[in-house]
Amino acid sequence: MNKSAILALSDGSIFYGQSLGYIGSAVGEVVFNTSLTGYQEILTDPSYLKQLVTLTYPHIGNTGVNSYDTESSEIRSSGLIIKDYPSTYSSWRANDSLEDYLKKNRTVAISNIDTRRLTRIIRDKGAMGGCISSSDLSEEDAIRMAKESPSLNGLDLVSEISTKEKYCWTEKSLDLVKTGIKKGSKNYKVVALDYGVKKNILRLLVDRGCQVLVMPAKSDVTEIMAQKPDGIFFSNGPGDPEPCGYAIQLIKELEKFQLPMFGICLGYQLMALAFGASTFKMKFGHHGANHPVTEISSGKVFITSQNHGFAVDESSLPTCLEPTYRSNFDGTLQGFRHRQHPFFGFQGHPEASPGPQDISVMFDEFIEELATK
Repeated sequence: MNKSAILALSDGSIFYGQSLGYIGSAVGEVVFNTSLTGYQEILTDPSYLKQLVTLTYPHIGNTGVNSYDTESSEIRSSGLIIKDYPSTYSSWRANDSLEDYLKKNRTVAISNIDTRRLTRIIRDKGAMGGCISSSDLSEEDAIRMAKESPSLNGLDLVSEISTKEKYCWTEKSLDLVKTGIKKGSKNYKVVALDYGVKKNILRLLVDRGCQVLVMPAKSDVTEIMAQKPDGIFFSNGPGDPEPCGYAIQLIKELEKFQLPMFGICLGYQLMALAFGASTFKMKFGHHGANHPVTEISSGKVFITSQNHGFAVDESSLPTCLEPTYRSNFDGTLQGFRHRQHPFFGFQGHPEASPGPQDISVMFDEFIEELATK
């Protein structure tokens, strides 16, 4: 039997369960994700830095883990919270169990807790600090550590997660069902600014024939333009966009070159800030792979993957930006496009991983912009 563990919230709530993974204590902002699959991609998504991820689907670990389904080089979330961990796993692609994977990545996790109750608390009170402990920490100390967990509001995490050196990305997607990918008319050179980029974003760009050069978040505009890019991509990432003044300023400097620019999640938020809009911290954010969004121009609904705790305030959009998508859950803005120049962004994750690929066509739109620049 695994060692006992506790989860404490900053509001004083306590949950008792069993340790799953590394023995120790971990703190972070507690959020819930409603995806039914994809726990390995979720754990390794850099956007979950400094967060304790609650998975609302009750059975986690059934398919083990493998060497491909990762969105970065290691687990990025501070900890994992689940209901039930199966005694065995089965998948033709698996090469390890989730439990051993957590241990190898020194990640603290807890199982056998009432994740429905936990999710209701977060929905009612909002995302809050939490502490998972399997190291015989007292309830009082665990609650104290949860209360002392830093808020993501006002926190620049991009500096911590971004690559320190530029590198070329050449890996393509696994096309297991042979769907085929529409490539661009030539190999376009794309500079991707790394704010915590997911691997699958880079794979989808390569699938479409792009030569992808990933560069640090604090790159200089002169260095970027020296690469002679055909377009610029701004990646997803963790934390609050507003403290990332260096990224906002860089986007302002790149704007004058009028190259196609595409931003996802944090990258989209940074673009909005650079054009004069504002952002705000959401009550509990959007985290899951079943989020419907509506394309405003057509009324078409897409089911999307989402992972964000901040949003762009639509009422603050400058006249140069046209709203393109809204969330069907709460009406928050999900996308915009510049009215004069080939600049656009999307709040959700069109690259999925995990989740539906309904809106991966946004990558095709980026290719079309590159072709007509």
